[in-house]
Amino acid sequence: MMAIAALAFQSCGGNSSNDSKEMADSANHTKDTSTNAAATGGIAVDTEDSKFATEAAAGGMAEVELAKLAETKATNPKVKEFASMMVKDHGKVNEELMSIAKTKNITLPTTLDSDAQKLMEDLQKKSGTDFDKAYVDAMVDDHDKDVNKFEDASKDLKDAELKSFAVKTLPTLKMHQSAIKAIKDGMK
Repeated sequence: MMAIAALAFQSCGGNSSNDSKEMADSANHTKDTSTNAAATGGIAVDTEDSKFATEAAAGGMAEVELAKLAETKATNPKVKEFASMMVKDHGKVNEELMSIAKTKNITLPTTLDSDAQKLMEDLQKKSGTDFDKAYVDAMVDDHDKDVNKFEDASKDLKDAELKSFAVKTLPTLKMHQSAIKAIKDGMK
């Protein structure tokens, strides 16, 4: 019965008021075994840990998709190089997170969340240096948020495997943060 409810819930993907990340968070909340393991047969991590996983997955997916766009639209060679690094690095990180989520029965988003989709649409309308500036600005903001989120997760997560993932990923995010800030400073 739970499986049918989950399938019915997931098939409602056309509902524009819920994006993929919100739907994954909601599915994970119903599977949270930290309070009702016997009844749910769900996941072995609490809601906050699964929420981190869905946010990290949504962010990683957005990084890759936006970077693919930047690989084709950017005019600044450093921006193109950064975008290629994003595709490679975040692609690996996303695969690792998906593997962890699978073993823990955590539902991850499968499409861009509404904010990332809006950013993608906005960037698609830009070209030349306007595109480069907008992409770089978005990546600076995004990496500032990601570094903070992963720093908190590396201290606060309860699940050892997710915590280890956050600790292991943080240096890469900090390196991306430094690289994109240097690109931004060079564009002034």
